[in-house]
Amino acid sequence: MTDTFKGYSLGVIAAASYGLNPLFALPLLSAGVDAYSVLFLRYFFAVPMLAVMMIARGRGFGLRRGQVVPLALLGILMAFSSLTLYVSYTYIGAAIASTLLFVYPILVTIIMAAVYHERVGLMTVLCILLATTGIGLLYRGGDGAVLDARGLLLVFLSALSYAIYLVAVNRGQMKEIPTLKLTLYVIAFGLLLFAFRFRLETFAILSANPWLWLSAFSMALFPTAVSLICTSAAIHKIGSTPVAILGAMEPVTAVAIAILVFHEALTLRLAVGISLVIASVTLIIAGGSITHHLLRVRKMFPRLKRRWRRRE
Repeated sequence: MTDTFKGYSLGVIAAASYGLNPLFALPLLSAGVDAYSVLFLRYFFAVPMLAVMMIARGRGFGLRRGQVVPLALLGILMAFSSLTLYVSYTYIGAAIASTLLFVYPILVTIIMAAVYHERVGLMTVLCILLATTGIGLLYRGGDGAVLDARGLLLVFLSALSYAIYLVAVNRGQMKEIPTLKLTLYVIAFGLLLFAFRFRLETFAILSANPWLWLSAFSMALFPTAVSLICTSAAIHKIGSTPVAILGAMEPVTAVAIAILVFHEALTLRLAVGISLVIASVTLIIAGGSITHHLLRVRKMFPRLKRRWRRRE
């Protein structure tokens, strides 16, 4: 098995793992656990997983004084992005929500052009128009009814806040913090926010169905730990741009789960809209300069990085 094949396989696993959010979140939401409590559980289990990963890789936990406040603000951004996405599931289907969330690379491109004056080429403009067309086709659900505007607004806010987060982590002092440490503190600050809204009756709901505990644990394991590890390994084998493009597996996985597991409808119009959005984002990643904003995991495993350089 060649390194290239391993790299692409790991890239697919990383993206598909991240796309498993609906599989684990929807059963908890359907059981009566509110979005704040669901995210508290996800972040609560993710923190020790990330801490163990840091210890295993020889990373320290120390921060400089000037890094604490920016990390707290990033934690608020990440928490807001997660919350708006999960709440959107109650208004629109997970398939459409996950696809609309995938426009965040386009929003990163727009932010970089508007704020940092990065050049926008013809291909970028065409990709934005292509994505807009796809989103227009997604405006109606599988039954033809107009989708709830609240759900569309929530998932757009989720994508926008995540895009702002991706730009921010590549600026100033945040750029100097290894990704694993940064992710740990971002999730820890987000956990503190959700703790204030955590409902104690959640324990009763989970105790009535032990499988819900598995869903809560899996939310942290697959979209966080497995996705980060596989993404890092894939980058070292095939590079960051191919791995970013393989990120298209995120909405594909979420759509497949929504249809096969939760029996959401998929019409030809929705299929075309989803395909246009995924194609436009894939093209903008392949032809743009935003890859380093989307994948900042090269710093996560420094020993592996140095070993890879020696191989080259």
